[in-house]
Order: sequence, then C-alpha cells, then structure tokens
Amino acid sequence: MPHTPNPDEDDLDAITPPQPVFHVEQALLGALLLDPHRLDDVSGITADSFSTAAHAALYAAISTLPQPDPAEHAKNTKWLDRVLTAGREQARGLTATYLHTLVQVCPWPSHAPAYARMVEAEHARRRLLTAAERLIHTVHDASLPLPVQTVLAEADALAAVVDDIANRFPPRSGVLPRTPAPPPAAPDHTEAVEEEQLLLATATARPDDIDAVRWLIPDDLTLPLHAGLWQCLTTLAHRNEPVDPVTVLWEAQQRGLLDDGREPGEVLRILAEPAGSVGHWGERALQRSLLATAEHTGRRIEAYVGDPANTPFQLVVGARRALADIAAVRTRWQNATGTTPPQQRRPAPAIRAGPPTTTAAHAARSTRATR
Repeated sequence: MPHTPNPDEDDLDAITPPQPVFHVEQALLGALLLDPHRLDDVSGITADSFSTAAHAALYAAISTLPQPDPAEHAKNTKWLDRVLTAGREQARGLTATYLHTLVQVCPWPSHAPAYARMVEAEHARRRLLTAAERLIHTVHDASLPLPVQTVLAEADALAAVVDDIANRFPPRSGVLPRTPAPPPAAPDHTEAVEEEQLLLATATARPDDIDAVRWLIPDDLTLPLHAGLWQCLTTLAHRNEPVDPVTVLWEAQQRGLLDDGREPGEVLRILAEPAGSVGHWGERALQRSLLATAEHTGRRIEAYVGDPANTPFQLVVGARRALADIAAVRTRWQNATGTTPPQQRRPAPAIRAGPPTTTAAHAARSTRATR
C-alpha cells in the first residue's frame, strides 16, 4: 500500500532536490549553523533568496538572532535550539534532525561567501523568470482598459529587475546566452486580418494619408502578403506614382508577391473596400505589433532563464537585447499616439578649473593688448 505522507512529518532531508541550488543552500546554512560569525562575510542575500520555505525560515532565524559566543557555541546547542524555535514559527516541519543534516553536508564552512554568491545568482534567475512571466500574462489580459500602457509598465518593471541583476553581476562584453530564442507565437489572425485589409484598402483609396503613418512598418502586419502590400503602397507613395488597386497589384507582381500562385483577383478584393481612416487602422496594427513584441521578449527571457547553463552575466546580456526590441516599437508607438514623454533635461557638464583653452587664452591676450 503506498505511503501517504503526513504534512507535519519530518521529511525535509528526504526531499529530492529539484536543482543543484538546493545543495548549495544546505551547504550555506550548514556553514552558518557551525560558525555563526561567518554571517558577517555573507552579503547580497536575504531570506527571500532561498528556494524553499524551510531554508528561508532558517536563514531568517540565523540572521536575526544574536550571534552566540564561539566558545559557548562549541560546548552546547543552546543557540541552535533558539534557531530551531525561531525557524519553526515560519516552517513547522523543521526539526533538530534536519539542522544536524545541514551541518553534516557542509563541505567547508569557510566557503560560505561563495555559497551565498551562488544562492544570489539562482535568486536572480527566479526574479527574472517571475518578471518575464508577468509581462507575458499582462499581454494576454483581455480585461485591461489600457493594454499598451500596462504592458509597457510591466516591461519597465522587467528592465528594472535586469538592471538590478546587472549591478550585482556586471555583464561581460560579448557573453551571449547559448540558448536559441524561441520562434514568435502564432498570432490570432481573426481580427488582425480584417483590420489589416481595411488598412490596405483605405491607404489605397487615400494615398495622401500614407505619409502620416510613417511609424508603421511592414513587419507590424501579421500576414506576409499584407506586409508585402503595405511595402508596395509606401514605395509607390514615396515615388509619387499613381496609387490605386491596379498599380498596387502591378507593384506586388514586381516584388514576387504572386509567385506562390496567388490569384490577382484576391489582391484586388483586399484593396477594394476602404473604411475609416489610415491612421486608425495603422494604430491598431502597431498596437498588435507592440503586444506581440512584448510577448516574444518575455518568452525569449523565459527560454534563457530555463537553461541552467546560462550565467547571470549571460542572462543580463540576453534580456537587454530582448528588451531592446520593445524599446524600438515603443518609440514608434509614442510617435503614432503623440505620447512621447518630454525629453529630460540633462545637467550642464561640470566646469573644472584649469588652464585656459587655446581659444580662450588667445581671446584673453587680445583683450589685454587693446587696453
């Protein structure tokens, strides 16, 4: 009959460690239980840095209780008993047996700072994953009244996490994640196709309005045919050539858009029913592009974090490159909607005292000479 574990049963030391950091945390806690004074050499972590509630509770107890006298600590377990009592307030399953296990599995207590650095690195990985998951979740939250603004706020929060990790683990130049980026998620074409067709038809009927949406690029459209037709339209408008369904169809043929056997009549039907304004449909397409870019950025970072071989340095470099894609489309969105924030005034450069420059010295000599 299979054994059903009791929630209060002492099985902490029997848990199969999900990843190597579990052993690292055990070694660090064991070092601090053996030599509490080594806590002074540990930096960069808090109780939240640990991967399990039991380890977090133990570290919180160790770091908040007064350190024992080394001689007394070597003679008795009074301080360990206080640690256990304090730890149990947050993790009921903690036992004296598990504390003994931690002490036994610590290879070298003097290596506590190195263990702490490893714990900090793994915590950085989890923080980055959480921020990326929040960004992806926000992209798909249909209840948001202002989806773009909310997604951009989450992107900023993700960037802040990356910056904090970079401060703790300064990236090394040229060190990229070895993990290949995942392909972009397949978009839901139902609404996009209809709106993009309206964009193309309306731009064909009102080519003078194309210049007003220069912030829209072919890659913002979801279908390759639509992207190609938008490029045809912008090219014809840029060359000041006549724009109508027939001229666009001819340009499409010159660009190979009909090489896959597509019927010319299909292209003409796409361009035949204008409605609304070019600016409105262009903004809708750009919004979809921004949200898709944000989702892909989050999934790229998820993939990087999911590869345990990537170091914090590599995660920072990869995440910043992924976030640069959002920054690019964000700038175009601000241009499209007129929400570009005012440019921050940079402080004037400090003037250092020193010998006058050649021009200044020459002017001074000229002034003296005319006196």
